[in-house]
Amino acid sequence: MKKAKVFAGITLLSGVALTLAACGKPSNQNANEASTAAKFSSVVPTKAAKNGGTVKVAVETDTPFTGIFNDELSTSNTDSEVMQYGAESLFGTDDHYVFNNKGAATIKIDQKAKTATIEIKKGVKWSDGKQVTAKDYEYAYEIIANKDSKSQRYTASLADLVGLKEYHEGKASTISGLEMPDGENGRKVVLHFKTMKPGMNTSGNGYIWEAAAPYHYLKDVKFSDLMSSDKIRKKPLFFGPYKLKKLVRGQSATWVPNKYYYKGKPKLSKITATVINPNSVAQSIKSNKFDVIQVINSQWPNVKNTKGVNFIANVPLSYSYLGFKVGKWDAKKGENVMNPKSKMNNKALRQAIGYGMNVNQVAKRYSYGLSFRIPTLIPKQFGDYFDKDVKGYTYNIKKGNEILDKAGYKKKGKYRVQPNGKPLTIHLAAMSGNANQEPIIQNYIQQWKKEGLNVKLTGGRLIEFNSFYDKVQNDDPSVDMFMGAWSLSSEPSPNDLYSKTAPMNYSRFVTKKNTQLLDEMDSQKAFNHQYRIDKFHEWQKYMDDEAYVLPVSNSYTITAVNKKLTGYSLKPSASMGNGFPNWYNVAYAK
Repeated sequence: MKKAKVFAGITLLSGVALTLAACGKPSNQNANEASTAAKFSSVVPTKAAKNGGTVKVAVETDTPFTGIFNDELSTSNTDSEVMQYGAESLFGTDDHYVFNNKGAATIKIDQKAKTATIEIKKGVKWSDGKQVTAKDYEYAYEIIANKDSKSQRYTASLADLVGLKEYHEGKASTISGLEMPDGENGRKVVLHFKTMKPGMNTSGNGYIWEAAAPYHYLKDVKFSDLMSSDKIRKKPLFFGPYKLKKLVRGQSATWVPNKYYYKGKPKLSKITATVINPNSVAQSIKSNKFDVIQVINSQWPNVKNTKGVNFIANVPLSYSYLGFKVGKWDAKKGENVMNPKSKMNNKALRQAIGYGMNVNQVAKRYSYGLSFRIPTLIPKQFGDYFDKDVKGYTYNIKKGNEILDKAGYKKKGKYRVQPNGKPLTIHLAAMSGNANQEPIIQNYIQQWKKEGLNVKLTGGRLIEFNSFYDKVQNDDPSVDMFMGAWSLSSEPSPNDLYSKTAPMNYSRFVTKKNTQLLDEMDSQKAFNHQYRIDKFHEWQKYMDDEAYVLPVSNSYTITAVNKKLTGYSLKPSASMGNGFPNWYNVAYAK
């Protein structure tokens, strides 16, 4: 699953959307607003459009955005939000995320020949006027696979491309399986794969990269310097409808039309994306400060009667989760290595922690029913791949205590000790967010205390987004478990999140059974739909039992859009392939 770009790769959610947060206890009539949200359209009304006008968009975070404006290097959903106006995917999709030929490039999968042929359309140009070429597509792969770039996007799935592994390991200077029939300046690329995979015709499949990078612009920058380069941080090039004009680092970005855009000049004259603290969102909606702003669910009753806006909604492909650190990432080997002696490498302990979380009660009390517990790591939106028989860890303190007793975690005073008699303190890393994040996390700590578990916050407090992921990604020893969130890709394979070679398998768990099941669900046999469903279900049951990662919640996303705007849609077919609305279509109504 690759994240928040419906195309390219895993993106980390800051937790704003998935926070089960609140402002006081709701009254009964507000206890379940999900029925209201379910009735909302995912599109604003269509009206005749006019040229001109500035649109102000809110970027909701309590921390500055990182500003890595490159799909191959970025892992932050907030960066993706800020660059959405220019960072268009190469491929268009229908509403089921299946590739069509309506985007910047066409794609043709040939199962027999084990190839994907990609042709970039003539006139698809970077915002400096240069045609997007075959080399730009190859260069995106090079950025990902070159170890010096420190990209987290390199995965075993992408390495199904012939020669990518050899390039990654420094054994080859080029990617042998990436063919450019008309040369580097041509527009055609043929990808040669070791094996063909189910889902290759679907965006977000993990085996085919869906973005390009401007080689002519970045070629003079060393791979090791790319992530910090001004050409990525301050003056990035994109081929989408808008280009970056002004940046206030970490705070705001101003976008203006890309006059070279292949579909024609977009209608808006300016878009400003500005960071806003989540605690200010409700007031900003009520005062119509922004033209596009996402509702924080805990604040919904305060804003739902706002005039002058259209509320649109959907349930995003995402979830929050609790992960347990049971190993480390070995950068030399490019794989996760489990530590059998890890404090959290005890299934009974992990299961008991799951039973100690009162997720349903938190959702009901604090999010008016707009957030909800999810039972498995494959969301319901994936249809028959979702196993409805897996119930997950419902709140059950009694069961949690029984499991711990049986596993030898004896009580010594207020808290339990490890089976070896040593004290047990569990350090939880959790992100800061809006004002209600703290009471929610403290609530969980209190529930675990009822099981005799001594859980403390890493560093004694909630951690801001960038520091949080720095600790989690680098396996900081002060983190025993952590609360994160994924925004998923549109192809359901979990390989790139939970496999042995996935850098984003932040729990670092590796088992033979997990590897086997992940391999089977993406194997040749998995072209048989029922076989693939069976393997998905088997994997969900296995992960539920092992509890290395516990799914927590998802929630409705409600967006307030200025009533004067038209063309704003959350439908996949109306996206620029990057999981965000197609801003080329957004305009003020006449």
